Amino acid sequence: MLFWAKKFIAYWMLPLSFCVTAIFAGWWLVRTPKRARLGRALILSGVIGLLLFGNSYVSKWLIRPLEYRYPTLPEFTAGTALPPGLAECRHVVVLGGGNGFSPGMAATNLLSTSALARVIEAVRILRVLPDAKLIVSGPRSGNRDSHATVLGRAAQSLGIAPERIVHIDHARDTEDESRAVRALTGTGRVALVTSAWHMPRSMALFRSAGVSALACPADYQTHLDNPFYFDDVLWEVGALQRSTLAVRERIGYLWIWLRGKS
Repeated sequence: MLFWAKKFIAYWMLPLSFCVTAIFAGWWLVRTPKRARLGRALILSGVIGLLLFGNSYVSKWLIRPLEYRYPTLPEFTAGTALPPGLAECRHVVVLGGGNGFSPGMAATNLLSTSALARVIEAVRILRVLPDAKLIVSGPRSGNRDSHATVLGRAAQSLGIAPERIVHIDHARDTEDESRAVRALTGTGRVALVTSAWHMPRSMALFRSAGVSALACPADYQTHLDNPFYFDDVLWEVGALQRSTLAVRERIGYLWIWLRGKS
């Protein structure tokens, strides 16, 4: 019950839900003379919120601090030492990122863009850690394959042997995943792969679960040295998505902080 309650409450705090609700509530209130002023204020707030969250510059400003909290892993080159801590990892953990369902389609095409970026980064790491195993996570939807199964199939198509893959198909969220990984790996060092914007909350939950994790961020939404284009200050649907990710992660982090898991 708590799982679904937090999902429901968080939904109404996200940019699009919050702004559209404010606009509709304001529209309803302006019909009443005594509350017309409040109604106009709500409509104005909702419109301004949509303009801000849908702006490319604002969305990148919101998500960038999350993405660069932990350093990215560099390119691996022959004869160069691995980054500190990576050589100790005996497991590479990929957190679930969602997939679709289309019969006969390759697993790499079923995965969401986030999930695909995560599994590609994990495969890149596994190629320099030949003795490490891959842990993939994601629950089942009805009688369809679990997300973990789809991730595992994608990893196999990218060259990872099936005997190196371990599935966690019962975890519903990152907190469940952290506990499941702790049960599988104990106190051993793991390479944790998830989207860069999701990494701060993931690392906090894995620390709380007692997992020694090395952050291996993937799926970046922003880059630090991109040239400036006029489009960077305009409005787009992708900007609203980035803002939503940034706000959702902060809401999630607040939730675990209130419970002493940060």
